[in-house]
Amino acid sequence: MSHRVTATEMFSSFQEYIIQDQDIREEIRTAVRDLEQTAREILTVLQGIHQPEGIKQISGICEKAKAQFETVRKQVADLTTKVPKDQYYRFHDHWRFVLQRLVFLVALILYLESEQLATREQVAEMIAMHVNKEDGFHVDLDDFLMGLLQLASELSRLAVNAVTAGDYSRPVRIAKFVGDLDSGFRLLNLKNDALRKRFDALKYDLKKVEEVVYDVTIRGLKPKETPE
Repeated sequence: MSHRVTATEMFSSFQEYIIQDQDIREEIRTAVRDLEQTAREILTVLQGIHQPEGIKQISGICEKAKAQFETVRKQVADLTTKVPKDQYYRFHDHWRFVLQRLVFLVALILYLESEQLATREQVAEMIAMHVNKEDGFHVDLDDFLMGLLQLASELSRLAVNAVTAGDYSRPVRIAKFVGDLDSGFRLLNLKNDALRKRFDALKYDLKKVEEVVYDVTIRGLKPKETPE
């Protein structure tokens, strides 16, 4: 006859599980806090592009920001060791927001350097993560898309500050980029409520940039397009 488990024994085993889970979460929270601090430091560097002389120093600002991604890669590697195998989504909420911030930072740097849209593969390489969930610790698609939406907001701000700095062609290029981004997102049937709400703000970012371009144009400051 099998041993009858008492309520005390059963709930004691539950407590052991709870303690183990709390220990894992605390280790993850500590690792994520370090990652968040580094992300804040990178963002602080990149905010230099909004200063009056920052437009002229974009290359140097980007190089300084990219140098700090070596720390990011080490911290991501450390975080990966804290997460039990095949339990990425069980603990995903702990690093969701910092991952979105990192996607945004990488995408901003790549845009500033080339005025191209960052791919998920480029972001994953920059922060030493995978693209496919089958490979382990990866850049979740929703987090990637959320990071791109944050990029649109930052570029709308840059468009305004570029005019202040006397760079009248940049808002035109930003408007084209954000417009293309908006068109791309409209192809998606977004099921994630948070992502859908954040996408709703994209049209306001686009409108803000278009208003800057309109203002530059009616003032006669928009550079004439050179024929290709």
